[in-house]
Amino acid sequence: MREIQVNLTLTFRVPETGLTVNGVLLGLKSAMSRIFLTILECLVAAREEQAIEELQKELPGHYVRNGHRSTERQLRTSFGVFRYRLAQLRDRYTGKTMVPLLACGFLPRYRRYTEDTKEAPIGLVVHLSYRRSTAEVERICEQAAIPSARTIHRELQQFAETYCQWPDLKKVPYRFLMVDGTGVRYQGPRGARRPKGTMRWALASLGEGEPFEPVGFWVQQSWKDIRKDLEQRLNYEGLEVLISDGEPGIEEALLTEGMRPQRCTLHGKRDFAYILYLDGYKKLQQEPLRNKLESLPPFYLSTKHLEHLSDEDRPRVRKMAEKTKQGFHELIEMLDPEKYPKARVYIENLSQSIDTFFDWWLETGEWIPWNTNAIESDFSRVKNRVWSVGKRWSENGLLNWLRVAIAKIFCPELWREFWTQYYEAYPPIELSNIRVSWRWC
Repeated sequence: MREIQVNLTLTFRVPETGLTVNGVLLGLKSAMSRIFLTILECLVAAREEQAIEELQKELPGHYVRNGHRSTERQLRTSFGVFRYRLAQLRDRYTGKTMVPLLACGFLPRYRRYTEDTKEAPIGLVVHLSYRRSTAEVERICEQAAIPSARTIHRELQQFAETYCQWPDLKKVPYRFLMVDGTGVRYQGPRGARRPKGTMRWALASLGEGEPFEPVGFWVQQSWKDIRKDLEQRLNYEGLEVLISDGEPGIEEALLTEGMRPQRCTLHGKRDFAYILYLDGYKKLQQEPLRNKLESLPPFYLSTKHLEHLSDEDRPRVRKMAEKTKQGFHELIEMLDPEKYPKARVYIENLSQSIDTFFDWWLETGEWIPWNTNAIESDFSRVKNRVWSVGKRWSENGLLNWLRVAIAKIFCPELWREFWTQYYEAYPPIELSNIRVSWRWC
């Protein structure tokens, strides 16, 4: 690595009175953009001279200087827009004109100019364009020293496929399994629209009070296929409770003989109103039935109410469990199968797995989650980005994006390792020494 010495002398006007450290910091903040762009211009000019010398040395007598381009090149950086007129060389034998900084790969070829991104990390060129022709597009130079968006995409794809594979977790004694899913929009070749698909994931916990950790996500996979995948990587027979929102097919595919289902109380309350609507009953007509459901203990209790219970409270918990069972029985009686065919079946299924947490506490003294808040919270950012940013995905693209997103959120050490290797491939310049001199003017 060669060294380049830049002698930088800065002159500041200093107030005679009233100067504080805040004034110094504010002045430096205002001056940083100008200082940075001055250093950048010096380094670009130095690299340009070096490139010219290398070309003239490689083919003696071929190249002569041919001034500078009439239009400025713009590089949008985090410290502002850098403008520079690139030097040109002319080949005496062919008459062709070339730009040394483009020929040596120091600058990428032209990219489409957009206004979407206003800032970038220090030293990363976001936009590169003609000053007068901002819509001009050319092929990105494959030999560019500054990585293009395509290069970064390729690196991230490799990162997803290499680093972000689920490990063998059979030795981890997970006890609780939580699953959920959502719809996504897919696209086919050349952006063709395709029907909506599914994105599903699973979290697992070691037991009461332990956090839920991601153990898998899947794109366009049935719950039966997900069961097979989990059985290969987890000690599936050791799982004791399945927590879900009641999506059709989950319990049939994922439950084992020794596993108990726990339906999410929040989804149960919300989905009941929707099922009543499907039966033809709108909000005012639903009110008595909804009030009956919401009066049952699982739908108004919170962790704050239950986390301090002791053995002396067992009779009270047993009464709440009995009240829940009796309340569901009364609600089912209220739902005439001829008037509420869908709602009656829904409540019958819901009543079988909504109060598992009561029975579990009475047997073991431990509380299990009775909603899917953990998985909803952990993946809210992921779901929002999938819906708002991607719009429509390919299956492989969404799967790789999920791998990267989960690695960044839950495995930051992998994320740091990836960028460490990335910067080894594209090393930045290093400040080997700095000298500062000052004097009063």
